[in-house]
Amino acid sequence: MTRIERMRTALKGSLDQAGFEQMAGTGWRPIAIEWEREVPGEDTAASSRKLEEVPFGLRVAHDCHHLEEDPAEMNALQTIMELIVQDAPLSRIAQELNRRGFATRDGVKWSPLSVYQIFPRLIEVTPRIFADEEWKGRRPDMTRVTWNS
Repeated sequence: MTRIERMRTALKGSLDQAGFEQMAGTGWRPIAIEWEREVPGEDTAASSRKLEEVPFGLRVAHDCHHLEEDPAEMNALQTIMELIVQDAPLSRIAQELNRRGFATRDGVKWSPLSVYQIFPRLIEVTPRIFADEEWKGRRPDMTRVTWNS
């Protein structure tokens, strides 16, 4: 059975044909479009309480009934964990994430504050990271810590 990869991209402007053609050129095909608009007269505070954000490292599955791992975000979490094990400061972790091309959920560069804000999620997902075969393969590369090298 063929493995299907899905990606959700937030628009930062208007929808354009060039963006569609670029993605199609790399093998992607659109499967859905999500629309939003402001509803006049609605209390935004009351309506926003009903929504819960998908945890970093996960995404809504194609059937919209459960969550599945987002490979790019899980890789970012693994990178953060790797650098924490090496006792790297938050500023260095942010620099390394940006150097490797990872972006936050909002599509902006990582900062020490955004790294710090992801810690609660990192604590939740740590058992899954430590059990992953990819993590076990990374461990030999992490034998030297910054303060002991």
